[in-house]
Amino acid sequence: MRESDKVRSSQQGKARLRQAYKDAGLNQKTLAEQAHVSVDTFQRLLGTKDCPHGVERWAVRNICNVLNLKPTDIVDRKDWEPQQQLPPEFEQFIQDKTHLFCGRQFVFKAIETFFSKTAQGYFTVIGDAGMGKSAIAAKYVSDNPDAICFFNSRAEGMNRPELFLRKIHQQLITRYQLLDAQDAELSTLLAKVREKLSAGERLVIVVDALDEVDQEGAGNLLYLPKVLPEGIYFILTRRPYHQNQKRLQLSPSTPTQKLDLRENSQQSHRDVKEYIWQLLEHGEYQQGLSQWIEKQRALSNQEFVEEIAVKSENNFMYLRCVLPAIADGFYNDKPLDELPVGLQGYYENHWQLMGMTTKPLPREKIKIIYVMCELGDAVSRQVIAKYSNQDELTVQEVLDGWAQFLQKQESDQAPLYRFYHESFRDFLHRQDIVEAAGVNLPDISAEVADKMIGVLFGDD
Repeated sequence: MRESDKVRSSQQGKARLRQAYKDAGLNQKTLAEQAHVSVDTFQRLLGTKDCPHGVERWAVRNICNVLNLKPTDIVDRKDWEPQQQLPPEFEQFIQDKTHLFCGRQFVFKAIETFFSKTAQGYFTVIGDAGMGKSAIAAKYVSDNPDAICFFNSRAEGMNRPELFLRKIHQQLITRYQLLDAQDAELSTLLAKVREKLSAGERLVIVVDALDEVDQEGAGNLLYLPKVLPEGIYFILTRRPYHQNQKRLQLSPSTPTQKLDLRENSQQSHRDVKEYIWQLLEHGEYQQGLSQWIEKQRALSNQEFVEEIAVKSENNFMYLRCVLPAIADGFYNDKPLDELPVGLQGYYENHWQLMGMTTKPLPREKIKIIYVMCELGDAVSRQVIAKYSNQDELTVQEVLDGWAQFLQKQESDQAPLYRFYHESFRDFLHRQDIVEAAGVNLPDISAEVADKMIGVLFGDD
């Protein structure tokens, strides 16, 4: 057992813990049973038994789940949080996905129940684009510093098996000091990790967006093991697929469970309304949302929440786009009943509002959008102008108009931009949108490729 995997309760935490289990009407034995820990472990956390080395983190989380507490209610925040050492390429992504995160407790409870009832296994969260799968994965990693993670991203080229294996290897080797296992297969590496785990300790590996993996051949997706050692768990997220598209084959002896967000509409609907209320009370959006609501005829905040929740179709990406747009005045001339419905409806509505369907077509601006889509990586305004053969002023107009779709990254030289979500790329490649936009995708791809070759060999 590594010392960093154990924590000690603070004096204030001991008092909070003692009061919490009494308020819950539990004794030490029943609490220990519900938390799947020993009475001895609970007493060490409570401070009634000597605890020179601390209590395992997983045990603290289990106890907190039963008592509806946060680990930092019991353990000082500085002792609980500093252990997390995320791959730097995922830090910004996790921070972005967990910003204003709320709800989804039914998902985390289902995950913890699965872990407590099985010795190892795969838990998969399924949902359509924008339903919050990546946010759930990011939140789990953020709240569980001992989790290992990999976030697939087609847009950033972070979706190949060799990248996944390299990043997972790096994290496992560093975490468990497996200095002689650099070239080991993942199954072998996990077996070595199992030898390092103490009784009751677990390793959780979070892998997001399996649907974005780019992998050739018929091998198991990301070469994930068909059999897992005891104490090893994977949390996976993906979009739905047809059974004939299944690319992950597991042994019948490997426990699995799926949670489909589409089949949990009531819980998701509650979370959606909680998210809307949160933005209504948030300093950045409160004034703009309140002003828009006041312009509507006799519309209360409660009615606004209910109506927007229905229009969202339980899609958090929709809310993440529409609510800031309302607050920024983008829909000042539209009443509630004319707001778009669903994520695809929002994309279509914005495409029209930005003049992309007017006659004559704004071909320069349309080309800029599709060139950005083709480039994929975060790039500067200057690079977009170069590859689209448009002036920087026109590019900036497009960037301003599509700001809510873009992820802006500050750099030493100039801000970098990329599309925020893969579902918008899917929208751009819809046959009806492509035809209406009057673009030829192969031509744009070839033009971008030629420009890249020119830049590479100094011909541009």
